[in-house]
Amino acid sequence: MGKIEKIFKGQFIQDPKTLREKLTRIQAYLFDWDGVFNDGHKNDSGSSTFSEVDSMGTNLLRFNHYLSVDQNPLTAIISGEQNKSASYFAEREHFHAVYTTRNKNEALLHFLKWNQLQPEQVAFFFDDVLDLSIAAQCGLRIMVRHEGSPMTLRYAIKNKLADYYSYAQGGNHAVREGTELLMSLSAGFELSLEHRIRYSPEYRTYLEQRNSVTLQFFSEKDLLP
Repeated sequence: MGKIEKIFKGQFIQDPKTLREKLTRIQAYLFDWDGVFNDGHKNDSGSSTFSEVDSMGTNLLRFNHYLSVDQNPLTAIISGEQNKSASYFAEREHFHAVYTTRNKNEALLHFLKWNQLQPEQVAFFFDDVLDLSIAAQCGLRIMVRHEGSPMTLRYAIKNKLADYYSYAQGGNHAVREGTELLMSLSAGFELSLEHRIRYSPEYRTYLEQRNSVTLQFFSEKDLLP
């Protein structure tokens, strides 16, 4: 495992062996949007962008999961505000859901109940304070670096709310870093790339299944009891 620690320059809050054990239970991947796929800046319509580099990372991670268990993982974005770019991305990539709510804990509970999952079966990519209620419950947590929030990082580490702290910052391909880390921990990174490069029958089957997913949107009012 020492090799992975040399390749990935982020902070391993949990050792790679523990991360690998956690990963074996994962069936779903949740992503915060602002500050994770981007640096958190927004335009006057409230939208913020994403990178195709990170997009490829989410696709490869899902394909890697498919190769491991012969089943596509569940995927969702949970964002505090409505964002056109996030919705476009999730629809284009055939995610299962987009949640728009400031009460992110209620979004997680809905996602778990909707898909009959346990919290330890969820991996979560996040960056800031509003995400910590979810991070406290999920089985595997990738926290995205922001150099301006060292105390938030200290809090997350002290309270065991993160497992890995990215080297790349939000908006600089931190999602790709996290997805390649998880793929490497599963020992399936090279195999996944080889299938994708060849556009193999296995990849085409995965893609057909992935593209059959219809994105669902949930707002705060949908989460009310």
